[in-house]
Amino acid sequence: MSAVPPENPQGPPVLEMHDVSKSFPGVKALDRVSFHCRRGEVRALVGENGAGKSTLIKILSGVYQADEGTILLGAKEVHFAHPVESLAAGISVIYQEFSLLPDRTVADNIFLGREPVRRGMLDRARMWRETQESLSLFGADHGIDPGSVISELGVAQQQMVEIAKAVSLEARVVVMDEPTAALDENECEVLFGIIERLKARGTAVIYITHRMREVDRLADAVTVLKDGRVAAEFDHVPEASLIINAMVGRELRDFYPPAAGAEEIGEAILTVRGGGNDKLFSIDLELKAGEIAGFAGIQGAGRTALGRALFGIEPFTRGAMILEGKEVRFQSPRDAIRAGLTLVPGDRKAEGLLLMQSVTDNGMVSARAFARLLAGHGGSGRLSAQRMEELFGQMEVRAADYRQEIQFLSGGNQQKVVVARWLSLAPKVLIFIEPTRGVDVNAKAGIYNLMRELARGGAAIMMISSDLPEVLGVSDRILVMREGRIVAEHRRGVGEATVMADATGHTEAAA
Repeated sequence: MSAVPPENPQGPPVLEMHDVSKSFPGVKALDRVSFHCRRGEVRALVGENGAGKSTLIKILSGVYQADEGTILLGAKEVHFAHPVESLAAGISVIYQEFSLLPDRTVADNIFLGREPVRRGMLDRARMWRETQESLSLFGADHGIDPGSVISELGVAQQQMVEIAKAVSLEARVVVMDEPTAALDENECEVLFGIIERLKARGTAVIYITHRMREVDRLADAVTVLKDGRVAAEFDHVPEASLIINAMVGRELRDFYPPAAGAEEIGEAILTVRGGGNDKLFSIDLELKAGEIAGFAGIQGAGRTALGRALFGIEPFTRGAMILEGKEVRFQSPRDAIRAGLTLVPGDRKAEGLLLMQSVTDNGMVSARAFARLLAGHGGSGRLSAQRMEELFGQMEVRAADYRQEIQFLSGGNQQKVVVARWLSLAPKVLIFIEPTRGVDVNAKAGIYNLMRELARGGAAIMMISSDLPEVLGVSDRILVMREGRIVAEHRRGVGEATVMADATGHTEAAA
């Protein structure tokens, strides 16, 4: 990318949206929203799930058309009837849910719809070369080959491909929707460096996130949406408390629940001794009743592999697993569910939802099947729609009607439905993988408090998260993984530097 001096950040906006409104059946998603972003500026767009952020961006990108309002790009009014028109005008959007073609290569995805041609033939050499140039922004250790098939890449690598695709277009405006949700700490630092380069060349960046420290780190200005309206607008980055208050409409105290007292933590429900498979080595672990055990580590450290092994997706092939004093061996998730384990997946759309079915069906369909499964092994077998709706209320699931298709809910509300489904089974051990990915700050607090209440009820909670402050703030005990092993264990109160030193193997950083 060639550096272009950015315009004065106090200069005229490169993008303006004036009095934009949009309604769906039973829902006023946007109500006269005005928004702008200047060249060389990072403007954070924040708000609770359902506040209207995604709808606003889909109007900007041509996915939806506004009922009212105008859009100006470079002071010229524009109308986008299709995403291709928005892209051609210089607006590139990286959605929270990936838009990659899983059976095509990295190079194919980056050049999709604009493939270079030489002498009447597809110029694959150029595609390969320019894909490598785009991926080089992530450093030498990204581990992505231009010829790799997307389905063979991990979630973090797919996120990198999405970012590389947007950057390769040299867009005037780049929109990033929760871009760090699937990235570890080191990968986040790489992304932040790329954003600084985009700023330096004069690109306007609209940055959607629920992580206040990212707002503080990256943003030049902040716009807060609430209930489809602009709740606040700052031409600087204020204290996080002011942003949060504007988002939720009230003060948000005690964001993280208090730690469990020593008297609240019981005996180990699930114990692993010497557990291993092709990704895990010499795992010794206890998950205790009444305790939240958080797992930290960089991408690929083995945290998710451990959760999948416990749940029987990729079972242990070595060692012993003991559940309430009895040795067990799970060869499938069905075995784990029978025994009282549940797993909330990190990729809700690919692994947790039936997008074309209703909110209620998503809560009930699998839960009914599992309840019947449990009925044959001493479980209840009964699950009412009323009980499911009570759980939806407890999780504060926002929907015009629980009969509407779940695909029309915001990402955070979809996540809450997945959590509610598993809670209906009253499990002994709950494994949460990225439990608050794409969930707003208010809903995060609700999920954290729910975890604490479940632990107080006698469940053992295992939380795997790439958000280190989340792990440190919620967990009673923090276990750090590196290269498929548990390498350290800490109590709540340990510092980020210590955990990152353990996670990376650079123990001198702790000092």
